[in-house]
Amino acid sequence: MTVSLDQLRRCHVAVDLGAARTRVYVKGLGLVVDEPSVAAVNTRTGSLIAVGALAEQMTGRTPGYIRVARPVSGGSVVDIDMAQRMLRHLLGDKLRRQLRRKPRLRAAACTPHDCDPLAQRATVETLVGLGARRVELVDTLIAAAVGSGMPVEQPTATMIMVCGAATTQIAVLSLGAIVTAVRIPIGGEAIDHAVIQYLRQHHALVLPSQSVRPLQLALSDNGLTPSGPAVTEIHGRDVATGLARSVQVDTGAVRQAIHAPLTSVLDGLGKVLRECPPDLVADIADSGIMMVGGSALLPGLDRMLREATGVPVHIAERPDVCAVLGLGAMLDGQIQPLVLNPLAG
Repeated sequence: MTVSLDQLRRCHVAVDLGAARTRVYVKGLGLVVDEPSVAAVNTRTGSLIAVGALAEQMTGRTPGYIRVARPVSGGSVVDIDMAQRMLRHLLGDKLRRQLRRKPRLRAAACTPHDCDPLAQRATVETLVGLGARRVELVDTLIAAAVGSGMPVEQPTATMIMVCGAATTQIAVLSLGAIVTAVRIPIGGEAIDHAVIQYLRQHHALVLPSQSVRPLQLALSDNGLTPSGPAVTEIHGRDVATGLARSVQVDTGAVRQAIHAPLTSVLDGLGKVLRECPPDLVADIADSGIMMVGGSALLPGLDRMLREATGVPVHIAERPDVCAVLGLGAMLDGQIQPLVLNPLAG
């Protein structure tokens, strides 16, 4: 692991700053914050108007003097000051006072695999600005694997796929460490964008942004599977007239539009399997791939991966909060390291 379990047990709070949502786990209290990573600011006065779900509802509906900001992009903090202000309001006064009483407040945070030192420093500075004396960084892949209940510490292969809003991370883990991993800059937002672009080019239709997930409108129960409905009705705004309009969209064509960005994900999956030692690949053939992250719930994605790789694919019980729950389990001391005693004499 990036940091020892002993150091993590001394931490009081765990934070998962994601591009889509921010989650905070407090030792002894559990998951206390699970809100969108969005803040609305009055540009005239510089004051914060709203954070979280309310700020997300304002996207695309604000007057000129209100700016909706997203301080986290691709799992990395891009605006430290705004991220601190957002976290401060999401935690609330009561919880912040409670944390401030800790004499040496320690925090743990998830960071994307292979992220650069500048992104790590931005995460550390964000939490230090909130009063943390020390910040421990844990790879998102390891935290998510622990949170999904996989035997990360055992000498067997576990394959994890973190499907985020901006990136997809795939790794093979063994003995509590990453054997091989890859990060692909394709996530749920890219898939949504592919659907929006298809509807604009082929049907001259503009979908409302953020208020509804275009993907959920375009795909119903069976999602990406060919057995889904042939036609879906979608409501939006006409590009030319600006008036509200409904169109009947061929779901097969929408599936093709979605498959384009997913090709990169399949390529990354193949690369990880090719670089993995044969013994570990044999383990993966039995245990399969565990999918976590908000975009893991994309209808039919697990079936598509199963058909492409021939390996069993499972979706975690609570895929969206696996990473922060994994960090919380480490903080609470629920994970025991595998003890390797040196052989005597």
